[in-house]
Amino acid sequence: MILKDRWLLPEGIEEILPPATDRLERLRRMLLDLYQSWGYELVIPPLIEFLDSLLTGAGDDLELQTFKLTDQLSGRMMGVRADITPQVARIDAHLLKRAGPARLCYMGTVLRTRADGFGGSRSPYQAGVELYGHRGHESDLEVLALMLETLRVAGVSEVHLDLGHVAIFRELVSQAGLDRECESILFEALQRKAFPEIDEQLAEWALPTPSADLILSLAKLNGGPEILDEADEQLAAGGLKVREALITLRRLVEALHPQWPDLPIHIDLAELRGYHYHTGVLFSAYVPGQGQAVAQGGRYDEIGHVFGRARPATGFSTDLATLLLLGSTSETTAAGIYAPSAGVGELEERVTLLRRQGERVIRALPGAEVEPRALGCDRMLVRQQGEWRVAPLADSKSTS
Repeated sequence: MILKDRWLLPEGIEEILPPATDRLERLRRMLLDLYQSWGYELVIPPLIEFLDSLLTGAGDDLELQTFKLTDQLSGRMMGVRADITPQVARIDAHLLKRAGPARLCYMGTVLRTRADGFGGSRSPYQAGVELYGHRGHESDLEVLALMLETLRVAGVSEVHLDLGHVAIFRELVSQAGLDRECESILFEALQRKAFPEIDEQLAEWALPTPSADLILSLAKLNGGPEILDEADEQLAAGGLKVREALITLRRLVEALHPQWPDLPIHIDLAELRGYHYHTGVLFSAYVPGQGQAVAQGGRYDEIGHVFGRARPATGFSTDLATLLLLGSTSETTAAGIYAPSAGVGELEERVTLLRRQGERVIRALPGAEVEPRALGCDRMLVRQQGEWRVAPLADSKSTS
């Protein structure tokens, strides 16, 4: 019995074919070189590991995104990684155990039970960097600048940057004395910018006027960098932690301007993506026509606590396949040399030498008539004046 459509892949699972694979590999190498030039070391975590390790810290939000299975050797539950960040946190905290800052980068496929957005991928090729061991805004700035440089190297243009800071919301909720249920309701309403709903909930909870006013202000504080001036005024009663968060955002904006003077920056103090594990600044990069961020990151201190070593951390991640789609890297394939089928002596020595010199040499196969140009070849190995020489296809007539 022949099954129909057995060639189909599951929804949201893609494969990349030539020549896009060549572009992807060149982009991967370019980004690895970029990260190395900034001092970031490559780590390669496993595709699968025990579930209780994957679903910790940042991984808590990945519970529904993670494919689960039983390890036949130990009987324990395992998971296929849906995000590499928790794995890198484990490596930093439990394996490297460095005293000072550690700069790590990674690249690899992740697998998710569902796509992030309509028509999205469930198997992104994730790339990112993590900086552990430093709490200051300087490390946030380094990672943010490297995210922007990643997009530049990938040829992604018209980038817009969104900035936020989850510590402000956390502090205002704490001051208002809201329980977990009320906090969750308010969180969801803020994400939808449901201002009438927020007003109704605050009135129903009968919060003290100062706390209610601060939360209402937070919901509406979004716009260009100038919104930070309004935030300083409207959130002045929020206390030290709120002021420190606003100072961090202002420092980032001021530091980015000299290097990226034309970068549009949008501040949204009610942006709480990754709220359950992020602890500080958030940043996301968008391009016109794309509803989802093309790269995003932020601060998530103490992520290594569950691995026995709490460490401040900041980082970002992106999907190489998305960068490939949106970027402007060239699709050209390296030119090749078409050579006769396997021979002996001088011919084999010449082919071996050319390949070792970095040339792309494609051998003819007996009985398979193929136009060399269809294989990407612009030259041909021919016998001329008693020796094997490389000649343009148009000049490839052999002479003895």
